[in-house]
Amino acid sequence: MPRYAQLVMGPAGSGKSTYCSTMVQHCETLNRSVQVVNLDPAAEYFDYPVMADIRELIEVDDVMEDASLRFGPNGGLVYCMEYFANNFDWLESCLGHTEDDYILFDCPGQIELYTHLPVMKYLVEQLQQWEFRVCGVFLVDSQFMVESFKFISGVMAALSAMVSLEIPQCNIMTKMDLLSKKAKKEIEKFLDPDMYSMIEDSTGKLRSKKFKKLTKAICELIDDYSIVRFLPFDRSDEECINIVLQHIDFAIQYGEDLEFKEPRETEEDKSQNFDEFFQDRADEQ
Repeated sequence: MPRYAQLVMGPAGSGKSTYCSTMVQHCETLNRSVQVVNLDPAAEYFDYPVMADIRELIEVDDVMEDASLRFGPNGGLVYCMEYFANNFDWLESCLGHTEDDYILFDCPGQIELYTHLPVMKYLVEQLQQWEFRVCGVFLVDSQFMVESFKFISGVMAALSAMVSLEIPQCNIMTKMDLLSKKAKKEIEKFLDPDMYSMIEDSTGKLRSKKFKKLTKAICELIDDYSIVRFLPFDRSDEECINIVLQHIDFAIQYGEDLEFKEPRETEEDKSQNFDEFFQDRADEQ
């Protein structure tokens, strides 16, 4: 039997720990067993039980206080994660070998861990060797995404993580419950964005021709890939939480007993398939 994992990522303050806590509570109401592993060595507080805590292995404060290392907060966190990557046997002993596990990995917020450092890539490869099906869950604060410039920045961060980790990924706008009604209407256009309208909104505010060209090139790149879409996450709305969970479950085929889902055919698709079938029969005769 396969095992399942969500790699909960995103910038600092995007709501990763709150997301994990909400998912644990939601799954409890569904009688689903979900465990959480804290992988942030700088974490101070979280309101959910953990099956493993990286701070038992190494802690940022200890690294920063080491006179021989003299690291700051960011350097200390990178050191902790590289130390963790060299001690995956600790994580293996914590996880055990239970089949059908479903685990949320609450990750640190430093973006360099998902772009130019290989630590999280090594983690994904190790989890896959332990027969985990891994889905990346990239969170961005919806309050940060209400302007075109900020939205493009968030999309690029999500796209960078997708390209680096090479796993299925669901991108989520968190803290939707904190937005005003006006802001919620404004942010709807960012859930399934039209990058060409983004170009018009963004470049109109720029005076520099070079920055206009750069912004246009970035928007066209995002549109060409066409793989970054966002789901809204409102922790006060059970249906909204369930929709997010269903998307992630579908990405890792949770509960399908290794049988992959086939996409549902629309009536138009069925009609087209029948026409092609009869045409092929006629050609054979």
